[in-house]
Amino acid sequence: MFKNIKKDLPASIVVFFVALPLCLGIALASGAPLFSGLIAGIVGGIMVGALSGSQIGVSGPAAGLAAIVLAAIATLGYENFLVAVVLGGAIQLLFGVLRLGIIGYYFPSSVIKGMLTGIGIIIILKQIPHFFGYDPDPEGDFAFFQVDGKNTFSEILETVNNISPGATLIAIIGLGILLLWSNVLSKKGKLFQLVQGPLVAVVIGILFYVFTKDNETLAISADHLVNVPVPEDASSFLAQFSFPNFAAITNPAVWLTGFTIALVASLETLLCVEATDKLDPEKRVTPTNRELLAQGTGNIVSGLIGGIPITQVIVRSSANIQSGGKTKASAIIHGFFLLISVMLIPRLLNMIPLSVLAAILFIVGYKLAKPKLFKTMYQLGWKQFLPFITTVLVIVFKDLLWGIGIGLAVGIVVILIKSYQNSHFLHIEGEDVDDGKIKMTLAEEVTFFNKGAILKELDKLPENSYLELDVTKTRYLDNDIIEILEDFSTKAKNKNINIKLISERGVVENPPSYIEFFKLRPKTSA
Repeated sequence: MFKNIKKDLPASIVVFFVALPLCLGIALASGAPLFSGLIAGIVGGIMVGALSGSQIGVSGPAAGLAAIVLAAIATLGYENFLVAVVLGGAIQLLFGVLRLGIIGYYFPSSVIKGMLTGIGIIIILKQIPHFFGYDPDPEGDFAFFQVDGKNTFSEILETVNNISPGATLIAIIGLGILLLWSNVLSKKGKLFQLVQGPLVAVVIGILFYVFTKDNETLAISADHLVNVPVPEDASSFLAQFSFPNFAAITNPAVWLTGFTIALVASLETLLCVEATDKLDPEKRVTPTNRELLAQGTGNIVSGLIGGIPITQVIVRSSANIQSGGKTKASAIIHGFFLLISVMLIPRLLNMIPLSVLAAILFIVGYKLAKPKLFKTMYQLGWKQFLPFITTVLVIVFKDLLWGIGIGLAVGIVVILIKSYQNSHFLHIEGEDVDDGKIKMTLAEEVTFFNKGAILKELDKLPENSYLELDVTKTRYLDNDIIEILEDFSTKAKNKNINIKLISERGVVENPPSYIEFFKLRPKTSA
């Protein structure tokens, strides 16, 4: 796990700086104690990171659960709510045992890409006020209608009249450092690859705060700094932990909240797993049932010691990937950074300007929502673009779960209109023969509903085998399946699997790009 520590350690520092304000902000938006968000981040990093099969996913408190948590705490009280978190974790364990992780495979690629893009846009829009030193809405409130009574766009408009010169100046400096580091300095030597730009930006931000705190114009106010609880001694640190009131376990409302947490947290996790696997440069496939078991264990522990619910989260996971994280060591180390820092250096953390962290999140958001992706999705045709853009717009103007749900509904309608479901979509020969040759024949119609089965069969192929993939009869091949083949080609090279693609246009050995190959298919086959 630690063979890539030279890449995982710098990535973990970036994830730490992204996670810190989100842990605090999501707790605040959820109506929970600030420390509960840090507990969830620590457990999500260390425990879930260790148990998970995902190499690049990062877990912690999720913005998508904030509204549910806020309502539950108001109704049940915090100690009773913690019982629901523990129950939610236990139900997630049951989901894993029942192998319900396969649900994640039934979301079309266009919706997953729409989710990533929508979250990227939301990150940028939500960080604009923080970038300019205006912070009435807590970090981690990703809904369009905010907990402070405003909405995403009215908050931005109000920022114009509330710009903080000092916060804005250090944010611009921080953004300049990040761009210089990623575009120029990182290519100049190993030192600049080991020491990440976000760390430099944060250090400069702390120094700026220290040297300008007595300056009337440039001073950064306390409400624009990270706000970690500061214990006076060991006993006051331990006093921040809360414990569930198990006397409330007979309350039906507690069970209903627990089931709701389990369902929503599992869905968010599975979607994030699908998205992070798509972002993973090495195209590794995360075992989804193991992920549910890891998340369930994490939520049980988090609930037992006073933390809010945990899911795998795309903001931290994408920051990890963008920073070069290679293995789960990055997620685990970031959890230890959270634990050590809140114990030993909370006062130093409270000198970090939120505007510098906003600059870091700007970069994360832009990489998730690059303008080029809109053009690419449009060129793939309306069957891909309509679910994609629907998901993006609903996430931006409503919230994450609504966006995914409506995007999925549109995707299903598109499929039902343009194709029919063929139950004999995949025929396999040669599995029982010991010569290493396996033949897969795809049927006339193959849609994203078949993603899970095809992924499973491709993942089962042994090293040094020979795959014949016959698509001569295929008249409709969903873009999701083409992307699966494209991703698998990378894995096939690592496992020394040779692929012979048999089509109406002839036979191709180890095609360099399935996406390019299927672009050339006749219109009657697309």
